[in-house]
Amino acid sequence: MRHTALITASATAAVSLLLAACGSSSSSAPSSGATSSSAAPASSGAAAAGKFLGCMVTDTGGINDKSFNQSAWAAMQQVAAANPNVEVKYLQSTTQADYVPNINSFIAEKCGIIVTVGFAMGDATKAAAQKNPTQKFAIIDFSYTPVISNVNTLVFNTVEDAYLGGYLAAGMTKTGKVATFGGSQYPTVTIFMDGFWDGVQAYNAKHHTNVQVLGWNEKTQKGSFTGNFTNTTLGQTTTATFISEGADVILPVAGQVGLGAAKAVQTANNGGAHVAMLWVDTDGCISAAQYCKYFLSSVTKGIVSAVKTAVMTAASGAFKGGNYIGTLANGGLVLSPFHTFSSQVPASLQAELRSLQAQIISGAIKPATKSPVS
Repeated sequence: MRHTALITASATAAVSLLLAACGSSSSSAPSSGATSSSAAPASSGAAAAGKFLGCMVTDTGGINDKSFNQSAWAAMQQVAAANPNVEVKYLQSTTQADYVPNINSFIAEKCGIIVTVGFAMGDATKAAAQKNPTQKFAIIDFSYTPVISNVNTLVFNTVEDAYLGGYLAAGMTKTGKVATFGGSQYPTVTIFMDGFWDGVQAYNAKHHTNVQVLGWNEKTQKGSFTGNFTNTTLGQTTTATFISEGADVILPVAGQVGLGAAKAVQTANNGGAHVAMLWVDTDGCISAAQYCKYFLSSVTKGIVSAVKTAVMTAASGAFKGGNYIGTLANGGLVLSPFHTFSSQVPASLQAELRSLQAQIISGAIKPATKSPVS
């Protein structure tokens, strides 16, 4: 689906992730090796006089996860690069036990906004926000009911673009089997898997095919999970198992674990197989370019633009708590370009995907999911 909007989104992500990779921001962030094991601040002292301090606490995937942590940090670097009055920094969580001390370190530094990354940080962020009502927060992939006035929640209804990804996978498989697996069974993971599963069923219904989905069933909510978002070896072995069972398109929803999946696809193809995969959160051809030739497309969130807006509005004094929901309609979601597969995806399938996207935007199609947008 090579729409102008999709290309623009990809280009934006490219700039963002290049900034992250090259460190070309005016921020005073620590090196990517920084951790929070001692709950120490990312750097000594608060922001320079007169500067707005934007702070980010990563999830356990780390700052270079090729996924949502890296995207969020790229967004913050963009803000700092564009505004000399903004300084940004981060603390890396190596385990979930680091969430609270990392957040508390940044509260002590009097950060203008603290961005927390990931569903698993929902409880820690809520507790800190309620205890410190004047401290501004933003959190990715978690929302609160009722709304917490000092938290800007950034969530994405990824069942929509995952549905397109599932339809694409079903249209491209040669074996009649595709697969997906998650890092942990969080709603922000299974909503991707629901959309993927449902997209495959939609393709089957239209084309009278019987493409099977290994690793997940939207109806039963049972499937395959590695148990974390960092163990690339588990990603490789899980994917190798799916390939041995006949799957030739794989969707890992597991952050850095997905790099292990890509390695398994590479190994299989070097041995004569013809396996492809889909990436999530970012355009994989930008964030994990070494594996681009294996990516049919990516089921992408607009994390960069959402985080950038959150930090910029806080820095300008216009912070407003509440829920932002990224959708296909508002550009918060996108099915990324096909890149090296552009000439291999049939024109008829591309046309069907464009039609499906329009129907999802209009509300004519509501992809099924049992996962809340959170």
